[in-house]
Amino acid sequence: MRELASHLGVPATVAVCVDLLAGGDPAPYAVEVVYLSGLRVGPAEREAYWFRAWGARGLLHVWTEDAGPAVLRGLHDEHWRPAESCLKVASKRELGEAGPAAVEMLGHDRPRMRAQAARFLGIAGDTEHVGAVRAALDDPDPAVRRAAGRALTRLDRRLDLPGIEAW
Repeated sequence: MRELASHLGVPATVAVCVDLLAGGDPAPYAVEVVYLSGLRVGPAEREAYWFRAWGARGLLHVWTEDAGPAVLRGLHDEHWRPAESCLKVASKRELGEAGPAAVEMLGHDRPRMRAQAARFLGIAGDTEHVGAVRAALDDPDPAVRRAAGRALTRLDRRLDLPGIEAW
C-alpha cells in the first residue's frame, strides 16, 4: 500500500479504496487491486464483496479523514468480510462513531465478528458500551469471551472507570 501511495499519492489511493469499499466498479482499478489483494484478478473472477473488503483493508494502511464516512457505511455491508474489515479500520483509526454498529455486531452469528466488535469497543467505545461488552463475557465462543475481557480491561484503563467489578 505504501508503494501504491507513493505512485498515486495518499489522497488518490484513499479515493480508490473508498470507491471500491462503496461498491464501485473494480475494472478501472486492475493495477490497484493487485496492490490491495496481492492478486491479478478481474471483477468476473471474484465475488463483489472481495473488492469491497480489499478497499476497506487498504484503509488500514493509507488514510485521510474524509474516508471515515465510507468506513462507517461499510460497517453495514451485506457481507461480513467488508463489515469486519471496516470494523478493523474503525479500531485502528479510533472511530468512536462506530460504537452503535459494533454493539450490533456483538450479536453477529460469526464469532470472529463478535470478537472484533468487542476489540473495537475496548479501543474506541465509551461508558455506554460497557454493559454490552460485559454481556459478551457470557458468549458461547471462548475467543469472544477473551476479547470481551480484554476490552473491559482496556475500557477500564482508558475511561478511568471505577473498576470492572463495579460493572
